[in-house]
Amino acid sequence: MGDGVTPIIRNAGGLLQRYDVLFCDVWGVVHDGHLALGPAADALIRFRQAGGTVILVSNAPVPNHQVARMLLERQLSRQAWDAIVSSGDIALRHITQSGLRKLFAIGPQDRDAALFEKAGTLTSKLELADAVLCSGLNDDIRETAEDYRALLLEAKNQALPFVCANPDLVVDVGGTLYLCAGALGDLYQEIGGEVFWAGKPYDVAYQTALEQAEVLRGAPVDRSRLLVVGDSVRTDLTGAEKFGVDALFIAGGIHRDEAVIDGDICHIRLGEVLTFNAPPAIAAMPYLAW
Repeated sequence: MGDGVTPIIRNAGGLLQRYDVLFCDVWGVVHDGHLALGPAADALIRFRQAGGTVILVSNAPVPNHQVARMLLERQLSRQAWDAIVSSGDIALRHITQSGLRKLFAIGPQDRDAALFEKAGTLTSKLELADAVLCSGLNDDIRETAEDYRALLLEAKNQALPFVCANPDLVVDVGGTLYLCAGALGDLYQEIGGEVFWAGKPYDVAYQTALEQAEVLRGAPVDRSRLLVVGDSVRTDLTGAEKFGVDALFIAGGIHRDEAVIDGDICHIRLGEVLTFNAPPAIAAMPYLAW
């Protein structure tokens, strides 16, 4: 369990060389919402050049090809990763396997069109739906989860499963936090609804990533040689602990206001983030760098 005390490092090259596979978070680790983070890209490229495999594991509610396009737009080198596992892909697979045909969609239809177009038939009437598919709030600038309580209560009364295509509670876009689909999933679960969480920290995310890594490497992957790199205690560190693998905590991501001062980790603040009851990290660093 959490901090006892987590080592703080500024360079991860020596640490990364102890592993064969990285499950690396995307937002807050390899880009900041606007541009790729150069030192992080360099670290991933060097890891791959030494024979390692990098699986980017993202709670983005879109198929992996959309994540790849977004990364290229943010100028992340294609040499920095081998494969992408997205929550959008996991949600779509669950919808297909569960035979859900008519879906009531919550989330920005334009931004997440790639998800909704592949999901099947959409309906604007809850009474005709087999499930709710949520990629986020329709308006994440002006709305809150409470704005959806009445709608979710109606869905719960109809016993509709809720497919959460992004388990994140918030996302950091250039320093501003916006609510994600996870906030609605939490509320639906709170009122007694059934939620399928299509991403971290649930095992389905890292299990899917492990399958990808083993295909790419052509052999089973020893979990002792697998490292999660992430900036979220709730999703990345918790997911790593549940999956039984090590984690490297990037404190300069979503928790930066809690743990980082002037670009450096504050030991006291880090202890407040990685409390005794928090999932463990083998090390913490402000930003990923070789």
